[in-house]
Amino acid sequence: MSGTTAIRAAALVTMTALVAACQSAGRDTAAPGGNWSAAPTAAPTVSAAPTPTASPSPVTAANTAAVCAEVDKLIIGKSKQITADSAAATRRDLTAEQINDQVKANLADLADDVRRQAVRAQDPEIKALVTDAARRIDVGAKSSAPVTWLSASFVEIPQRLARECRA
Repeated sequence: MSGTTAIRAAALVTMTALVAACQSAGRDTAAPGGNWSAAPTAAPTVSAAPTPTASPSPVTAANTAAVCAEVDKLIIGKSKQITADSAAATRRDLTAEQINDQVKANLADLADDVRRQAVRAQDPEIKALVTDAARRIDVGAKSSAPVTWLSASFVEIPQRLARECRA
């Protein structure tokens, strides 16, 4: 793949991630290797009924809203940065390897920022959810093809957070 093609692919993938983050999605399930994939619609799935839990305290609920909002902001901000970097890479005529390194660095920074938000979370379920999102973003940062990872896996992280990371 030429450098220009890789840059255009990175920009398209990042824009897809931004759009996907703003749309609601169907039920997702965790898949091996750090990917979330949509559950097949042809075969019914059986799941246990959720166990009722005590309502979070007002402090926890307020903290949850703040943590979730900050994670959303971080993901959108870093997605915009990846898009801008991809556009700038076309002007600078970067190689595919240089683009991959840049995307990996952006994803590593994002994972660190998301992990810091997980530490702030007071609700154990939200802490686990945000920690898992950071772990999955780390998978992309360590991927040999981070641009491909963006379109295959990253786009599902904001969708899951949008569904589950709410007070």
